[in-house]
Amino acid sequence: MVSVLCKHFGFAQMEIAEDIASDTFLTAAQVWGINGAPENPIAWLHRVAINKAKNFLHRNQIFEKKVAPKIEKDEANLPEDEIDLSPQNINDSQLQMMFAICHPSIPVESQIGLSLRILCGFGIEEIADAFLSNKETINKRLFRAKEKLREEKIKIEFPSLEELDQRLETVLTTIYLLFSEGYYSVSQNRTLRKELCLEAMRLCTMLVENPRTNRPPVNALLALMCFHASRFEARVDENGELILYEEQDTSLWNTDLISKGAYFLNCAATGNFISKYHIEAVIAYWHTQREDTKEKWENILQLYNKLLQIQYSPIAALNRTYALAKANGKVEAIREAEKLKLENNHLYFLLLGDLYMGIDDRKAKENLSKAYALSKTDSNKKSIQKRMDLLPK
Repeated sequence: MVSVLCKHFGFAQMEIAEDIASDTFLTAAQVWGINGAPENPIAWLHRVAINKAKNFLHRNQIFEKKVAPKIEKDEANLPEDEIDLSPQNINDSQLQMMFAICHPSIPVESQIGLSLRILCGFGIEEIADAFLSNKETINKRLFRAKEKLREEKIKIEFPSLEELDQRLETVLTTIYLLFSEGYYSVSQNRTLRKELCLEAMRLCTMLVENPRTNRPPVNALLALMCFHASRFEARVDENGELILYEEQDTSLWNTDLISKGAYFLNCAATGNFISKYHIEAVIAYWHTQREDTKEKWENILQLYNKLLQIQYSPIAALNRTYALAKANGKVEAIREAEKLKLENNHLYFLLLGDLYMGIDDRKAKENLSKAYALSKTDSNKKSIQKRMDLLPK
């Protein structure tokens, strides 16, 4: 809805588009709660949004002076439903909005933050968590990015072929962050937020289905998400507590999603460029293989080595130490893990706690206590507490 309204009215009215979308759903909650849902809820929402947009703009003084004459002139030549709400235009508008936001005149972090805000509905706190930042910094960053869109008079349209690949990388990063926030949620006191993961998969599917953006890294990212999503039902218990990989019930893994992941990974195997998404997708594929063999973990370890050479990430380095422990033993993994010094990450201390179990229970408890203190969700705290209870008193 925001994408379509912004495409019609331009980035100058971006805040209005966001407010109208929110107000439309508030109106639906009020009206439908009394009268029940209409026969065509989507058409109802879109019609109310259009009416609210027109009413708001007609009341606005700037609109009256600068925009109204042009709108009135255009309306004489347009049908009543001049805002195109066809499924095709809605999809195109969202894709075009993604690429417009990822304009090179805007800093990359601002591009991603704005995409998460406008296209994915992230709150400011969630964006701050994704960037390991604070709300004040994010608010300032988004404000400057919106001003830049207005100053540059950036149009909501597909970029030229020359620019597309450059902007596509930021679009994929945004989708990746959206999925990660859902998969490793630290917001809203939930360990897994499937709706965010599914939204990321929907956006990536739109990229795959569009000939302009159906590129190998896009297919690789979709494969990666399919493999991870296949283990949704096994990752948390009925109380919402995280289940560690080695303790998951593999019969709950979704074989259809694993097959889809394999299909998109095969589609990604073209061209001469290997992206980080290719490597992460293959790592995720190995995690869907039920056999707990040394060969499996040696393959995963080598893939993490390649991934860190392409693009270093503290989280990837942390995940590598788990594979190292499975392939070469806990002692070597502890040495590598302690070099990382991820002092503000509860997963870092959780891994160290597990690695020290049976080797040095005092250090295991010390690290698990730090993980407990840093964890942001009740479910994670309960899971960590259970692990501490397994240690000798």
